[in-house]
Amino acid sequence: DAVETEEHYKSRWRSIWIMYLTMFRSSVGFSIVIMSVWPYLQKIDSTADASFLGWIIASYSIGQMVASPLFGLWSNHRPRREPLLVSIAISVAGNCLYAYVHVPHSHNKYYMLTARALVGFGAGNVAVVRSYIAGATSLPERTSAMANTSACQAIGFILGPVFQTCFTLIGEEGVTWEFLCLQLNMYTTPVLFGALLGVTNIILIFTIFREHRVDDMGRQCKSINSEGEENDALDQDTEGNIDHVAVVALNVLFFVILFVFAVFETIATPLTMDMYSWTRKEAVFYNGIILSVIGIESVMVFMVVKMLSKKTGERAILHGGLMIILIGFFILLPWGKKLPNIQWEETKNNSIPRTVPTEMLVPVWSWQEVLSNHTEPVGCPATQSWCLTTPMVYLAQYLSSDVLIGLGYPVCNVMSYTLYSKILGPKPQGVYMGWLTASGSGARILGPVFVSQVYTRLGPRWAFSLICGVIVASLLLLEIVYKRLVAFSVRYGRMEE
Repeated sequence: DAVETEEHYKSRWRSIWIMYLTMFRSSVGFSIVIMSVWPYLQKIDSTADASFLGWIIASYSIGQMVASPLFGLWSNHRPRREPLLVSIAISVAGNCLYAYVHVPHSHNKYYMLTARALVGFGAGNVAVVRSYIAGATSLPERTSAMANTSACQAIGFILGPVFQTCFTLIGEEGVTWEFLCLQLNMYTTPVLFGALLGVTNIILIFTIFREHRVDDMGRQCKSINSEGEENDALDQDTEGNIDHVAVVALNVLFFVILFVFAVFETIATPLTMDMYSWTRKEAVFYNGIILSVIGIESVMVFMVVKMLSKKTGERAILHGGLMIILIGFFILLPWGKKLPNIQWEETKNNSIPRTVPTEMLVPVWSWQEVLSNHTEPVGCPATQSWCLTTPMVYLAQYLSSDVLIGLGYPVCNVMSYTLYSKILGPKPQGVYMGWLTASGSGARILGPVFVSQVYTRLGPRWAFSLICGVIVASLLLLEIVYKRLVAFSVRYGRMEE
């Protein structure tokens, strides 16, 4: 057996920490502009509407979904430094393009769409990051390493909007550098900061990152990606086939987990505006606070599951996480008798405030007229017919659901990645991790589309009932494949479970 030296151990974990940074930078690249995309889009291109905004938001996930298997395949056959550097360079280029989308005289919205797609394409290196961490950790180390990876990703999602908020102090005009045709303002500075993080990431990968690989017992192994760095290490015994039934099942479960969380994120603002008569500003502000608290809760959960998994195992925790999410969405079902406030109720009972012009006393208001008169209708729109018959979701229900989903999602996220990497074992994991990342990206695209259609047309009762049905089906799938979700080395008798 090749015993790991202290220097090898330190170098291995330095490289893993650089992968943590790469994951953090990737998630910051997504979230740092998410609150400012819409006002910036309106400023640079007056032809852009809300539907095009949806394409810009989705372009990140589409780019990541396309790139993940490609970068994963690349990392299986070449040093991982190559796809990592190329992907980060693409992200930096996308951020720089975003900073210059105001320069062209036309079609600015398409340049913004391209910029966000490039940033998402660069984020496809998530598959490379996770496959490297899976190969560079022993079986006892892996759950902790995967939890740390997800925690760095979650922290990036939390801090991205915080950075954006700080950069708003620069203002919309900011400073213009004529010789570079560059405007430093509240919209461009965040992406330039993201580009700076990317350049720092590239330098660290060049100078510190090294290819390392250990087997499930922690012994040094020769890596196909090492370029001779570990020629004296032992080749790992890779005999045996991957259980593809378990692999497909985990891809399906991961899709469901990301799908229901994307639904939860998407539904938060319209649901609270409909049920509690919040204005757009109130809904964004309060839900921003709630999501920030959930993010902090998630980071704490990531730390706890590392210890809990040693006692109960990953499969049991994944089962428990899905049950918690199911309970969270079940609580969201409307149960009472009280109906939400109807947005056009004032029109029917002639109690319109005198500040509203008489020409606006019609069942359907003009948003332009409403906003020009500094009046914003609130409540559940009568155009959504279910508002007239469906009971409201009480605030206590909504907050309880937030807590439960914020608890269950990170548990399922970490356990899915951990089980997946252990099932693949010593086999090259790049492509497999790419497909897992792609399934998650697809879920983040389809989730908002699903909920926007079902919720708008049929209401929360149908939307959340269907989600509960999807989660129940995933629990049944987990029960069917439960005994197959074991580590590669355990399956072939090389280690005890």
